[in-house]
Amino acid sequence: MRRLGRRAVLFGSGAALGALATRALTSRSPVMPATLPPPGPGTLNDASGLSATPIHRHTTMVQSGDALVDAIRAEMAEAAAEGRPVNVGAARHSMGGQAIPRNGHALTFENGAVEPDTANGTYRVHAGARWSQVIAALDPIGFSPKVMQSNNDFGVAATFCVNAHGWPVPFGPMGSTVRAFDMILPSGDLVTCSREENADLFAMTMGGYGLTGAITALTVEMVPNQRLVADFTRMPAEEFGPAFTTALADPGVTMAYGRLNVDHGNFFREALMIAYRPDADQSDLPAASGSGVMSHLARHIYRAQLGREPVKRLRWFTETTVGPALSAAATRNSLINEPVVTLDDRDPNRTDILHEYFVAPERFPEFLDLCRAVIPASYQAFLNVTLRHIAPDPESWLSYAPVPRIAAVMSFSQEMTARAEADMARMTRTLIEGMIEIGGTYYLPYRPHATQGQLTRAYPRAAEFATAKRALDPQLLFRNALWDRYMESL
Repeated sequence: MRRLGRRAVLFGSGAALGALATRALTSRSPVMPATLPPPGPGTLNDASGLSATPIHRHTTMVQSGDALVDAIRAEMAEAAAEGRPVNVGAARHSMGGQAIPRNGHALTFENGAVEPDTANGTYRVHAGARWSQVIAALDPIGFSPKVMQSNNDFGVAATFCVNAHGWPVPFGPMGSTVRAFDMILPSGDLVTCSREENADLFAMTMGGYGLTGAITALTVEMVPNQRLVADFTRMPAEEFGPAFTTALADPGVTMAYGRLNVDHGNFFREALMIAYRPDADQSDLPAASGSGVMSHLARHIYRAQLGREPVKRLRWFTETTVGPALSAAATRNSLINEPVVTLDDRDPNRTDILHEYFVAPERFPEFLDLCRAVIPASYQAFLNVTLRHIAPDPESWLSYAPVPRIAAVMSFSQEMTARAEADMARMTRTLIEGMIEIGGTYYLPYRPHATQGQLTRAYPRAAEFATAKRALDPQLLFRNALWDRYMESL
């Protein structure tokens, strides 16, 4: 291991694996590239640009309190009378229609109300509030979201419904920080759910992809904001699992993540670990900043990687050498106050596709072997992988981390063609199969390329979830592509 510095970041097996790689290579599509058709009128899409889905109506709701409840009930009643589905979304950053009701009523919440409660260390938040609005409300009073997604432009309730995680440690997914929420059931009843009240419904809704009802407000935990500095440690990739576990055993580490080298010559051979600790100086914390010059410079380097191995090597040099040399302390809120649009792909012929896999730290070398065997053999342009810690989640019915896991968040740039989509589907299924074989899981908000058998093996309570959903919602009023594709037949 080589320790590189102590400051904050500027920039953001064997035969079996050989068989997996062979399948990936030999199953390449013979179809010539064909541009996928653009969405037509009366459709709704998501961040992939590949999920254009016909809907009956898209309604944006800014109401709160009783007015919001009445408006949701009216939409539900009309949809139920006509046999149409309902689903609620915010940014719709999921990539396989998980927040889109086919031929149904799509509701988008956009009220940003946030009410901090410093005495209880919580804030009450409208379901449609974005994380940027939460940070804006908490930062002036010296607090920060305990756990949120790594970008600030997603909805708070949506984060709970996919049970997303971030890179604060040593926490589990965001759902572990929710004390309670109010939700309109498919019956139209408004109920409060917590670990003490309607506890089964609370756990089913956490990571339940909006299939149990419409959340209207949540009570969520917050923590003090701090000025943080970071240690950078470079190491062989096989050493990352134990090194990450050791670093997180230090109670002074409050945020941490890792990166892997993605250039073809050193693919997944080197790792970088960044661990944040409180600075000695906690006086006069500056207001949370947004995207700065360095973030935009990082975007240009990130995008220039496409098809350019020298730029990938430059980026690794920047992250492992330049960043540690030039960085400075930053507040917790500033580190998490970054929109996903900063790294947005502005090429209309390509789309950014995320994958995420969860592996036990002790099996991380097997994960590396799997990825080395499969990813370079595909047509896909691989841009980045970020490694995060996930504490166990024993609560949610569709838990992806029943034991401590390392989350590997992968970013691909995919052509908007039928050939590329078919290749991505094959590669994804190969990776998922390999992950299941080493005791890991995959994340559900992305492209729906897994087989149904893979979903039920990775999420053993899926059939139980589907049975409980039918009891709660016999008309199947709340539906989305995840239900239609995988759970309807369970």
